[in-house]
Parts: sequence; C-alpha cells; structure tokens
Amino acid sequence: MPRYAQLVMGPAGSGKSTYCSTMLEHCQALNRSVQVVNLDPAAEHFDYPVMADIRELIQVDDVMEDDSLRFGPNGGLIFCMEYFANNFDWLEESLGHVEDDYILFDCPGQIELYTHLPVMKQLVEQLQQWEFRVCGVFLVDSQFMVETFKFISGVMAALSAMVMLETPQVNIMTKMDLLSPKAKKEIEKYLDPDMYSMMEDNSVALRSKKFKKLTKAICGLIDDYSMVRFLPFDRTDEEGISIVLQHIDFSIQYGEDLEFKEPKEIDGEPSNTNFDEFFQDGDDS
Repeated sequence: MPRYAQLVMGPAGSGKSTYCSTMLEHCQALNRSVQVVNLDPAAEHFDYPVMADIRELIQVDDVMEDDSLRFGPNGGLIFCMEYFANNFDWLEESLGHVEDDYILFDCPGQIELYTHLPVMKQLVEQLQQWEFRVCGVFLVDSQFMVETFKFISGVMAALSAMVMLETPQVNIMTKMDLLSPKAKKEIEKYLDPDMYSMMEDNSVALRSKKFKKLTKAICGLIDDYSMVRFLPFDRTDEEGISIVLQHIDFSIQYGEDLEFKEPKEIDGEPSNTNFDEFFQDGDDS
C-alpha cells in the first residue's frame, strides 16, 4: 500500500502552519487519519499535535549559540536542514512503517530551500523510496499578490519549486478570509490569469525596454504553457478547503481503490475551484 505526503512550502509568513492546522481539523471532521510533521527547526509554537518534530533532532537556537559555528538565523537554518538531510534515519524512525499514512510536512519558510539548495529534493527522493506519493503544496499570501509584478514574482517562486522538486504541485493563495470584498474581487483575475492582458494593463509602468521584453517573455512562459495556477484558501470556507484537498488527493491518487472522482468542473472545463460561488460569498460579506 502506498503512503501519501504533502510538502507544505512557501515564503515565511505565507500561512503554512495555519494551513496544516486547518487541513488537519477538516480531515478529522471527515474521519480521515492525517498526521503533521514539523520540519521547521526555528518554529516556536503551533496549535496542532505533531507526530514528529525536527527540533527534537536539531534547533536553530542551539546552532546560533555554538561559538564554533557563529551562524546567523538564515545560515543556522540552512545548517539545520543539511544536518537533517544527513540524518533521515531519525525521520524514518519517527514515521514508522504504517501503510496508507497521510502526512503533512510543515516546512521552513526559507525560499532558497525550494529553488536551488538540494535539501528538499533529497527529502522528496527519500520519501519516494519509502513508498510515499508526494505532492508539493506551495503557499503564497493573497495580500501580497494583489499587484501584477508581485504576482509574477510569486508565480516564478512557485515555478522554481516545481522544477526543483519534480513532484506534482498545487499552488494556493492563502488568507483569502483577510481580504476585503473589493480586494477579493480584484484578485479573481490572478487565480486564472491572462498574462498578456495583465502585461498590457501595466505596460505604462514598464519604462525600460529590456525590462518590458523580459517581463513579456516571463508572461509568455506562464500563459502559453499554463504551468502555474492558484487555488484560493479561506480557512472559514469548508467547501473551498474541500476543493483544495480534492485537487491534492487527485494529484497523488489518494483513495484510488475508492470511487473515482475528478476535481470539480465548470462548463465542461477542469477548474481550480468554483470561482462563481467563492466570489459570490465574498461579495455578500
């Protein structure tokens, strides 16, 4: 029997721990067995039980206080994660060998772990050796994504993680419940974006011809190949949470022995979510 894993990634402050807590509560309400593993050696607290905590292996504070290392916060965290990569036997012992496990890995917020350092790639390969089907869940703060150029930056970070880890990936805009109705309506265009239209809308701000050409090339990559799309995540919306979980389950074929289901469709086309219902709810608030 396969095992299942979500690697919950994203920049610092994007809502990874809140996502894990919300998803854990949602799965418990569905009588689904889901566990959470903390992989952030700098974490201070979380409001959910964990089956394993990397701080039992190594902590950032201990590394920073070591006079022979003299690392700062970022260097200390990288050191911790490299130490973790050399001690995967600790994780294997903590996880056990339970078939049909479904585990959320709450990862650190240093973006370089997902773009050019090998640690998370090594973790994915190790989990796959342990018969885990792994899905990357990349979170970005919706409050950060309401401007076109910030949105492009977030897309490129998500794309870098996708290319680096070589796993199925679901990209999520978090903290939708914190947006005003006006901002929620504005961000609708970023969930399923027309990059060329967005480029034209902001062409006045692009004074440099070289920068405009580069931005156009990036927009073309995103738009032509449909490589990155986002799902909205509102922790107060049970239906929206269910849709996110359904997409993730579908990507790792969770419950393949159960009745076959595909993510919801709108007008016969696969959709990231039911936009009409979601934004109608937002307009009424």
